[in-house]
Amino acid sequence: MPMFPLNDLTGANVRGRALAGAINYPFPLLVAAGVAHGRPWSLAAATGICVLILAGHLYHWWLPYLWRASAAQRELYQREYARTLKILPAEGHGVVPDVQHMVVGALSLIMLVTTLNA
Repeated sequence: MPMFPLNDLTGANVRGRALAGAINYPFPLLVAAGVAHGRPWSLAAATGICVLILAGHLYHWWLPYLWRASAAQRELYQREYARTLKILPAEGHGVVPDVQHMVVGALSLIMLVTTLNA
């Protein structure tokens, strides 16, 4: 969903994003339904999903920001995220987490803590 300046979908491949959504959303929705219905397997699956999401977030945003980003990471960032809203200093960083991904990271951490306490 276009929400510039939080995201920049001007050059987005609509078909590719639709396919990614069709692949990425059904399983977490199934797990959420399992949690809502009290299925024991669902909390283990939810914890696994939360850990994977948080690990991916750290790998793709914070490690390149705090240390050196690879050429591929910098190229992807320039193509898809260079025009998005940021509040962190960009000087000397090839990749800077934008506001949208900072919010997603915080919500992912909250989701993991909540799942572990369930």
